[in-house]
Amino acid sequence: MSTASSQPSLCSEPSLFSFNDLGSRQVIADFSAGYLSSDGGMLLLRQIDEGLGISRSLARCFYDARNPLFIEHSVRELVAQRLLGMAAGYEDLNDHNLLRLDPLFAVAVGKEDPLGSGRAPQDQGKALASASTLNRLELGNNKNSRCHKISADHEAIEDDLLRMGVRCLLKHSPEVVIDLDATDDPLHGHQEGRFFHGFYGCYCYLPLFAFVGSVPLWAQLRTSDGDAARGAVDALKKIVAAVRKRCRKARIIVRADSGFCREEIMAWCETQQPVVYYCLGLARNSRLRELIDEKFARVRESAILCGGVARGFTEFQYQTLKSWTRSRRVIAKAEVLQDKDNPRFIVTNLPAEGFEDQPQSADRFCAQKCYEDFYCARGDTENQIKQQYLDLEADRTSSHWMASNQLRLWFSAFALLLFQRLRTLALQGTELANATAGTIRQRLLKIGALVRVSTRRVYVRLASAFPLQKLFAQVHRALAGLVAEDG
Repeated sequence: MSTASSQPSLCSEPSLFSFNDLGSRQVIADFSAGYLSSDGGMLLLRQIDEGLGISRSLARCFYDARNPLFIEHSVRELVAQRLLGMAAGYEDLNDHNLLRLDPLFAVAVGKEDPLGSGRAPQDQGKALASASTLNRLELGNNKNSRCHKISADHEAIEDDLLRMGVRCLLKHSPEVVIDLDATDDPLHGHQEGRFFHGFYGCYCYLPLFAFVGSVPLWAQLRTSDGDAARGAVDALKKIVAAVRKRCRKARIIVRADSGFCREEIMAWCETQQPVVYYCLGLARNSRLRELIDEKFARVRESAILCGGVARGFTEFQYQTLKSWTRSRRVIAKAEVLQDKDNPRFIVTNLPAEGFEDQPQSADRFCAQKCYEDFYCARGDTENQIKQQYLDLEADRTSSHWMASNQLRLWFSAFALLLFQRLRTLALQGTELANATAGTIRQRLLKIGALVRVSTRRVYVRLASAFPLQKLFAQVHRALAGLVAEDG
């Protein structure tokens, strides 16, 4: 983002800059271009936010006790500024001390005075909220004073993310696969909820995520002093209920790695009516290894004939000695990699013979296909989490207070939802159909723009040399008639 003003008083540096000549021509520069922005494509995200009501819905989850007579930035505007800032790559609060000068961002947020000309003299030209104001939005839960009057209802935000995410699913979907995963979020010092995690080798949080495809449904910040599956059943109760309300005839399958292979989760899925199916990784142990010794012997024979690499699959009924209350279907992969054995296991209640309503896919959940085609597909969820962390900086959980860090994690989840809706509603069939948030931002949103504001209109003149003009026009047409859906 870059802004410039035609008012010389904003810059104390020399007004004219001279550079090396270009042949017979002088090369000079000044700051007289007016209001410029490098984020012209944010108008597209504004269209999605306004059309789907994402920031408007999220703002209703905050309690605002400020005196309306002294409010210049509504909670909805603050929330929109935070979400759109993250989407544009400005994940830190102090980025907004300059971002608030950008009239195009003010337009995207919905400010009716994008130049800030109607504000008090000390804030003239600053249409958006400062970093300190946004900081009060995030810290309101942890302060009980007359100066902290905005607080977030965490349960309402959790429900809102779930509702907005589930709303993305097709109502007549025959099957919905819910992917659960946990990851580490390293701490930035002596923060609230600080614990050391032996597996990750650092002090960290251990957030829980749930996705359906690329749609985020759950982002729960947890301390790392417990099991990865802690709270998963409570989360599934809400998620499954919301999915069934939206997709009444859908078959629901829960998919996760071995960190979620717990009796509590499997028993809960099995007792639901209709049943919730699961496909979970299963940590290997000596008993499981003994059960596939015969399979490994045959795979080694194949490996001798196949360059030292071969794999085979088998399945059997298995029950642990203490933790499981019943025997369950276990699928094993016996793999030989040169001189190394690589056994892997999953446990599932998916029927090996498939479902009656899918006679053409009767072998869909046979041992090999269930492992290779279905279970391994959960790797895409890890890509979604990486996208949220690498492109939307979900690990900016540097506040001392855990509640504030949870709020920041939710902001990044809602920002990810903006990009997911952009891909689904406007980028299908284009070169950016499967692009990450970072790629979409770089290719489609970072457009040089000249902003002119008059009494009757805001005229945004985008860079004439922008290479994806046709794609921009296509996306605009797709989003033009977007209307928020109720419920």
